[in-house]
Amino acid sequence: MLLHDIAHCRAGDKGDTSTLSLFPHRDEDYDLLVREVTADRVREHLAVRGEVRRWELPNLRALQFTCHRALEGGVTTSLALDTHGKTLSSRLLAMRL
Repeated sequence: MLLHDIAHCRAGDKGDTSTLSLFPHRDEDYDLLVREVTADRVREHLAVRGEVRRWELPNLRALQFTCHRALEGGVTTSLALDTHGKTLSSRLLAMRL
């Protein structure tokens, strides 16, 4: 199963940091996300060079990931293609559970 099958993601970016907010389609899948989608797994899956921190938001049934140094220096200064948070959110949803 891919993460995409049970969740959707919103993204934002500022400077060299991307934030990814992960929401299950169904509330009952929140615990599965908490168990399976760790900061280490996200860092490895996205190949982020910097720290990835996870914030649990149980009242919203969401997880938020702060991905430092994820944008190759920043969206407007990097020569890398497609390093925006939106691209990272799509890549995150391709993670296997």
